[in-house]
Amino acid sequence: METIVVKSEQLNLPEKIAKKLKGKELQIIETKEGILLKPILEDPIKAARGFLKGSRFTSERYMQLKQEEKELEK
Repeated sequence: METIVVKSEQLNLPEKIAKKLKGKELQIIETKEGILLKPILEDPIKAARGFLKGSRFTSERYMQLKQEEKELEK
């Protein structure tokens, strides 16, 4: 069985699926049952980088919450 890697934009997929896979690389794997499209998983650390951007949650706010938590434990 052969594996091919392509960008999701290179395939003509239904709109709902294309939105989910936008910008991801896919493996195309030939199986006995047919063709399998499998997203290539990213490094979870890279994927999480920047997910709080624009949420107004800063390290200063985090430290403030931790301090409040410590005070409540007393």
